[in-house]
Amino acid sequence: MAVPEMRDDIDDIADVEELEPLEELSDLEAGVNELPAESPLLSESGPRCVARSYEAIPEPLALLDDSLAFIYRNRPFRDLLKAFSYPDSSSFLGTLARAIDPETARSIYEGIGKTERGHAWKGTIAHRSKDSAAVITKVHIFPLWPDEPAGDKPPAYSVYLDDVTEENRKFLRDMFSSLLEASKLKDNDTGKHIERVNLYSALLAKELFADSRWPEVDTDFVDNIGFLAAMHDVGKIGTPDDILNKEGPLNEFEWGIMKEHTKNGAFILSSYPNPMAKEIALSHHEWWNGSGYPYNLEGAMIPLAARIVTLADVYDALRMKRSYKPAYAHEVALQKMRQERGVHFDPELVDLVLRIESQMERVYAENAD
Repeated sequence: MAVPEMRDDIDDIADVEELEPLEELSDLEAGVNELPAESPLLSESGPRCVARSYEAIPEPLALLDDSLAFIYRNRPFRDLLKAFSYPDSSSFLGTLARAIDPETARSIYEGIGKTERGHAWKGTIAHRSKDSAAVITKVHIFPLWPDEPAGDKPPAYSVYLDDVTEENRKFLRDMFSSLLEASKLKDNDTGKHIERVNLYSALLAKELFADSRWPEVDTDFVDNIGFLAAMHDVGKIGTPDDILNKEGPLNEFEWGIMKEHTKNGAFILSSYPNPMAKEIALSHHEWWNGSGYPYNLEGAMIPLAARIVTLADVYDALRMKRSYKPAYAHEVALQKMRQERGVHFDPELVDLVLRIESQMERVYAENAD
């Protein structure tokens, strides 16, 4: 995206009064009024001119002084800060402190402080809150120089936030969906099982989202588990076909190999940027009482996403006819899960399943094989 050029002929630019009402134009005035009278930032070819251009641009843009304090923020920038409940701070790094780790902050200071780096910085910042889906932005900080620089350091900077959320998510999900399709070729006895597991898992997560006792369940948790639950058995892509599709029960040796799919899946999904993917693949066969596999995790040691997927996976497996078992009716499946409350399953999650059991049954019926 082209950067608005610093211009002296500002008569050709619309007066501020002719633009959309600027509710926070005082951000600019408050910033420049604190500067020394001789500051080059007060030039009409400086921030006042740039701000007029930035207010009409639909992307988040801001101006910073040489200490990275805000001089001006356009409306989309202010809206982003409000959407994610950032604190009202005069400092760029102070405002975005919870989204910028110390290493990133250090990188920013190094970039803008070095001539060989162009006094600029480019990186990525993720904006998150419980009630809003995460927004991933590419951040560009670049210098603004007056016509006659007074030193070797720029007196101001421009900040541009480029939203790449959908681009990133589509790329990741397309890539891992292809991997999932490859794994399904290995296990052709599951029908729409993985689609239903996604739906059950998202359903349970939505119920937890509405419950203040589960603060870790935010909008992104619900969205992510609704995609990643399907990946729980992706590690079976490394399981021998004769074991995976064997008629009847597995012997001890075969069962040992089958269990390795959890570790294989965690390895495959370790490159996925959200750790939930790896947690689900690795821990969805752990039991609440510590007798599961691969690591005998117990209780809350098992990641919440894995505990949710465990319930979804087992409920659907009980409902399905397999080579080693008949299909169970909804009521029978619930009874078996009730018996495993506090043994196989997180007791609170079992109680949740029982509260929304009609919705679970509806998901199965509407997505039957």
